[in-house]
Amino acid sequence: MRFIGVDLHSNQITVCYLTKSGKEKLATFALSKLSEFQQSLRSTDRLAVEATGNTRWFVAQIKELVEQVVVVNPSQFEVIRRSVKKTDRHDARALALFLSKELLPEARMKSASAAEINSLAQTRDKLVKLRTTLVNKLHALCRGRGVASRKSQFLTKKGLRGVLEQEWSLTARVEVEVIVSQIGSLNEGIKRLDEQLSSSGEQLPGQKNLVSIKGIGPRAAAILLGVIGEVEDFPGEENLASYFGIVPRVSNSNETVKHGRITKRGSKLGRTTLVQCTLVAKKYSPYLSRFYERIKARKGGGKAIIATARKFLGIIYRTLKNDWVFEDFPNFVLAEG
Repeated sequence: MRFIGVDLHSNQITVCYLTKSGKEKLATFALSKLSEFQQSLRSTDRLAVEATGNTRWFVAQIKELVEQVVVVNPSQFEVIRRSVKKTDRHDARALALFLSKELLPEARMKSASAAEINSLAQTRDKLVKLRTTLVNKLHALCRGRGVASRKSQFLTKKGLRGVLEQEWSLTARVEVEVIVSQIGSLNEGIKRLDEQLSSSGEQLPGQKNLVSIKGIGPRAAAILLGVIGEVEDFPGEENLASYFGIVPRVSNSNETVKHGRITKRGSKLGRTTLVQCTLVAKKYSPYLSRFYERIKARKGGGKAIIATARKFLGIIYRTLKNDWVFEDFPNFVLAEG
């Protein structure tokens, strides 16, 4: 058996072959000639590679040629990330060595469909943020001329036409026309992404379960499932909460234990979507509403909504884990069959 560490880049890989006796060999292969690396592999090899943009493609090319492929979580593999000697060869050697000792933190590889939806949702989020920036600028231009406007009006074709009908100086009109054109294009793009998110989300296991929860629509369900991937990857709801970064930081020193703000690890878009769904769900669910009000009375609204989102995520976890479909979510009534 050999232990192989691969430092993967966009155009090449640096490889360390390590035997059980400790002998090692280093080599570099161009990705355009990956077949040369594939020919060097044995069916008894175990291979480790860090998770990066093209890892899924790389794993697909070699997984049938070796005994095991371990995809490493780079943020947890501090030996590489914080190494003083940061070179491709050192990284490949460290991966091979720690693989041989079974000390590598594995990263989750979601299904291809979940990964595609997650990418789609991330793109939508970037376009929404860009649109917000342009809407704010257009709103400022209108207010600078003493023209009353609402930001929401710039999200419609009628509202954008109204801006163009205003009298502008030659210089200002060029700026306004460009901004209006870009906002219009972004509106169309976001609408198309929304439609695809809902459509593609229907193909994911768990979609029908989540949309049966009052407060989670088709788009939000697709985003959440794209973040979660396979719910079986999480032994308990606390593991999923940690993955969403919605658990408090814990500082433990001797007999002193302190709890701080949430870690905010994991997907920011996933947390944002979860909180948005929670705000809607608590309007319909007496259970969530009572929990929110109880925490709010003691700790304020900000901490209350985060705590309620954590509670709501527990419901999402159990819904997916147990394959529940609700007929009446506010009263926790499951559909028959």
